[in-house]
Amino acid sequence: MPLKSLATRKKRAREVVAVLRREFPDTRCSLDHADPWQLLVATILSAQCTDARVNLVTPDLFARFPTVQDFATAPREELEEAIRSTGFYKNKAKSLQGAAQALLARHGGQVPRTMAELVAVPGAGRKTANVVLGEIWNTPDGVVVDTHVGRISKKLGLTDQTDPVKIEQQLNECLPQQDWRDYGHLLIDHGRKTCKARAPKCDACPIYKWCETRA
Repeated sequence: MPLKSLATRKKRAREVVAVLRREFPDTRCSLDHADPWQLLVATILSAQCTDARVNLVTPDLFARFPTVQDFATAPREELEEAIRSTGFYKNKAKSLQGAAQALLARHGGQVPRTMAELVAVPGAGRKTANVVLGEIWNTPDGVVVDTHVGRISKKLGLTDQTDPVKIEQQLNECLPQQDWRDYGHLLIDHGRKTCKARAPKCDACPIYKWCETRA
């Protein structure tokens, strides 16, 4: 189905957000964190892993390695073992240690506040950067596109792309900047509760009328 006009997509996006805000009035980031570094770590760990699993791992992880310096100097094998259950633990440990070392070398151990600086940190792509920018400083550079956001946005006819960066570009056009952060949270909430990939609960869906894949 061809993509509808931008005006139509903007109207639909606004209506979807309004409905989902009523459905999920307390929507928020589901990754537990106490500061920007902890959120950066948690977001890197969340790749190919559920947020619930990450939240089980991070309390012990941060107790064992409390500071950026601790991550930077930890024996790699110990870091790998601490995050093993999140999957892809060798690559993730390498990213976490590289991120910590980069922050110490370039940013005085602090998480940077710009997209350009964040995506230069090992393990941090646009999704991770937008999570941190949106949650910590409320200055996202765009919509966070995870699997729920990409999948449901396509069902809603707000994007016709499969590449996350291109999906983000189209969603940024549809949504006012003040909705970029919450749109991601709302669609993740909706995907977990109702629009599940394998067994969507269409009869209970509050935004079903805008779904372009409905029977």
